[in-house]
Amino acid sequence: MLLALNIQDFVIVDRLRLEFAPGFAVLTGETGAGKSILVDALLLVLGGRADAGVVRAGRERAEVAAEFDLSDLPAVSALLAELDLAGDDGECLLRRVIDAGGRSRAYVNGRPCTATQLREIGERLVDIHGQHEHQSLMRPAEQRALLDGFAGAGALVAEVAAAHRRWRTAIDAFDAAQSQSAAMAEERERVEWQVRELVQLGLTVDEWQVLQSDHGRLAHAAALIEGAEASLEALSEGDNACLGIVSATVSRVRQLAQHDPSLGEVLEVLEPAEIQLKETVHALRHYRQRLDLDPARLRQVEARLDAVVTLARKYRVPPEALPERLAEFEGRLAKLEASSDPAALARQVDDALRDFDKIAAVLTRERRRAAQELGEAVTASMQSLAMAGGRFEVVLVPVAEPAAVGREQVEFRMAGHAGGVLAPVSRVASGGELARLSLAIQTVTSRVAPVPTLVFDEVDSGIGGGVAEIVGRMLEALGEGRQTLCITHLPQVAAAADHHWRVAKRVVDGVTLSTVEALAPEARVEEIARMLGGVEITTKTREHAAEMLDSNAKPVGRRGR
Repeated sequence: MLLALNIQDFVIVDRLRLEFAPGFAVLTGETGAGKSILVDALLLVLGGRADAGVVRAGRERAEVAAEFDLSDLPAVSALLAELDLAGDDGECLLRRVIDAGGRSRAYVNGRPCTATQLREIGERLVDIHGQHEHQSLMRPAEQRALLDGFAGAGALVAEVAAAHRRWRTAIDAFDAAQSQSAAMAEERERVEWQVRELVQLGLTVDEWQVLQSDHGRLAHAAALIEGAEASLEALSEGDNACLGIVSATVSRVRQLAQHDPSLGEVLEVLEPAEIQLKETVHALRHYRQRLDLDPARLRQVEARLDAVVTLARKYRVPPEALPERLAEFEGRLAKLEASSDPAALARQVDDALRDFDKIAAVLTRERRRAAQELGEAVTASMQSLAMAGGRFEVVLVPVAEPAAVGREQVEFRMAGHAGGVLAPVSRVASGGELARLSLAIQTVTSRVAPVPTLVFDEVDSGIGGGVAEIVGRMLEALGEGRQTLCITHLPQVAAAADHHWRVAKRVVDGVTLSTVEALAPEARVEEIARMLGGVEITTKTREHAAEMLDSNAKPVGRRGR
């Protein structure tokens, strides 16, 4: 939910903070007072296009910040964590800064981000509908997305798109095999030779390390033998061998310890030393027995090392990586062999198409079910929006070729009055009808829409009287489940709101500025009266305004939710 909007030096706003609450809220004011400027500021902070023209004249930069409560939006919190933009638990601060030169900077929870990231987050927080937004209803892609959202088919849509990609990949492989058969045959022959060469070498994963170790030992065998023998001479086999001296010393100290037990501490040091020397001598003798000059084995190891190094240089990899290189060649060869079999590739195309059709059929069934439900619900809503007898249908138009979006296109059709012929909304809907249709669709789809905040910018234009009252009630109903903000000129709509702000212009030191104030009950009467009566506000007009507010009054517990 939107908690607050902070605006500084934006168009004709110098400094403004609006704090929002749950429910239905309206912004009213004279034409040109700056109502739509607030929506523009919100669009900007949600990732909209930046323009230096929004910077207030004479200022260096404009800044807009929006605060949101995410306590009921775990998906948004997860997205922020994924983007490394998470803030305090349950809170989110979006900020956008535009300087006079047109440079834009975006921040989420104080961390720099891209406009794309800001837009991705913003789309999950606020849904804005305005006069300029109606055109989205005419775009097939938007119509399809709306239906899929209503159907709860997001996961199915992703599966269909993935299956379509697999099908296209199979087709590309088949086409490549058909058009590049000669080149692929040449490559296959080359890879086959590389595989044979490496298989013939037969280098195992750990063999290179073993070869290096063996070569080091065999190449220095004479020096190793000499060193081992000299060590044995010094430790145990010479006239003054260390082991004999230490053993004699241990024996003597052991005898003396019988007369002076304090020598036991010396024995505790000497006896382990004697044992370690004996173990060392044993290990050296065993090592010496294994050592032998073996020129033939040395030549064999050197020849093996040379063969390995030669191929490693050829394939430009470390010697120990040759087994991995062989695996790569074998994998490539398997693909080339598969690509050389047109029948197998054709079967892969057919299999991929069957998989696509199976998933797409499920999506079609879900769309057909949701289309009927959406059509009936919107039609029912149209009856109270000055379109009595009008109809709305969602039509699924089959496509010849499999598409990433499925086996059909989605088309919104309507008849604005009784007896009218159903036709695409782009051809039959007037501006006013389209505005009312948009409201009807939003009212219906709001039950399943995940976005917590709705903003309507004069979508109630072109209507009045009893229809305007119905529109007010519809917006009020939306506010029961989702935070709803509406910019309106209709007193009937304004009277239905839980919260009311008035936007006005004032001149300060020759500079025009836009201001916003929250209206108390008495001020609401005056504002509704102005909207009803125009320039001259009479007592009757005020009485009528008060009556409208009274008729829309809610229990104290509900107002200001």
